[in-house]
Amino acid sequence: MSKITFDIKGYIAQIQLNRPEKLNAIDRDMLVDLSEAVERIDSSVEARVVLIRGGGERAFCVGADINDWTSLAPLDMWRRWIRDGHRVFARLAALRQPVIAVLNGFTLGGGLELALVADIRLAADGIELGFPEVSIATLPGWGGTQRLPALIGKGRAKQMIFSGQRISAPQAEQWGLVNEVLPRDQLDDRADELARQIAANAPLAVQFAKQAIDSDTQGAAGYSLEALAGALSAHSDDAQEGLASFRERRPPDYSGA
Repeated sequence: MSKITFDIKGYIAQIQLNRPEKLNAIDRDMLVDLSEAVERIDSSVEARVVLIRGGGERAFCVGADINDWTSLAPLDMWRRWIRDGHRVFARLAALRQPVIAVLNGFTLGGGLELALVADIRLAADGIELGFPEVSIATLPGWGGTQRLPALIGKGRAKQMIFSGQRISAPQAEQWGLVNEVLPRDQLDDRADELARQIAANAPLAVQFAKQAIDSDTQGAAGYSLEALAGALSAHSDDAQEGLASFRERRPPDYSGA
């Protein structure tokens, strides 16, 4: 994994994009590395939450490496580049563990699409976010045209994508694109704190809740799924531990079973 760093420690999986000299632009090798990391997280019984960070101080990720994808023939771009990106991002979005994107700098193009895959986005004050693709005669190609309007509404998504203009972190928070904006020197500590808070909870309950929220079901079907997930969680070993810890007035020690 030369283009990312990855580890799992204390129930927290950490992915860091590792091309700071290229502002963490995504190339084909990085997609392979991300795919391998997602596979390890998906099969892990230890990882309870995932943090994604950008290496260096300037950028979370400025998107796809132009020099890499423009070297491809049109059919190869369709066969590999676009499809591989979709597969990796979809698998990351479908992880049962909550994913937190820590936006420490420029978050543009494919980098913003990567951030949109996360369940929670924390941003440093002073960063900029945007989809500049139309300025080079293309458009978001890794799910941005679908995930952005689902998050902030079609009108604001169209404004961002059609204009190619960047927005500030406070505006992104106002629009619901990021969850919190923090001073840069507090961003990593807040991300670690939130990850620990999530990891301390019963992992099955957290993961069932994520699946229920992401199910795209509405009305009676959605309530039924929530009820079934709640019933299953309530009969887990962790549920017994949660009740015991409450009665004994001590912190719970969840096993994930």
